[in-house]
Amino acid sequence: MADNKKTKVLFVCLGNICRSPMAEAVLRHKAEEQGLGGIVEAGSCGTGDWHLGHSPHEGTRRMLDAAGISCQGMISTLVSRQALEQADYIVCMDEKNEQDVRELLREWSIEPDGELLRFMELLPGQERAGVPDPYYTGDFEETFRLVNVGCDRLLSLIKNDQARLAGHARV
Repeated sequence: MADNKKTKVLFVCLGNICRSPMAEAVLRHKAEEQGLGGIVEAGSCGTGDWHLGHSPHEGTRRMLDAAGISCQGMISTLVSRQALEQADYIVCMDEKNEQDVRELLREWSIEPDGELLRFMELLPGQERAGVPDPYYTGDFEETFRLVNVGCDRLLSLIKNDQARLAGHARV
């Protein structure tokens, strides 16, 4: 993450219609609100191909709309080699997504430059290993609550990294 380089965040879930597009939209929105839109680039993808080309799930859109957050133009995509290679942060929404990403990294012989983490690592003290998938639970409110707080923490990490790197560049 060098000076004047965008920090690229890639959120990964199963079908890329609920959790990861919600996190992508929330992070973009928060970055813009904090004047970081020029430094933070958010994206999302899925490990499964069932919903490729689909818009975010109705429940995700409903939660984002209620919060005044746009997901316009977002469609489900499959995780790609290029996306994993270019990400500064690869944020997996649960353990299975993380396992799938690690398997792809091995299969494609990729050593990511960025940090691979599970979303819930951004929320210490939580008993959950992963963000519950509202496609199965139906609880989009709980998912939005976790995503909202986690994206605040992720932006703090990004700001700290940018400040640290900017300080090293001046030395």
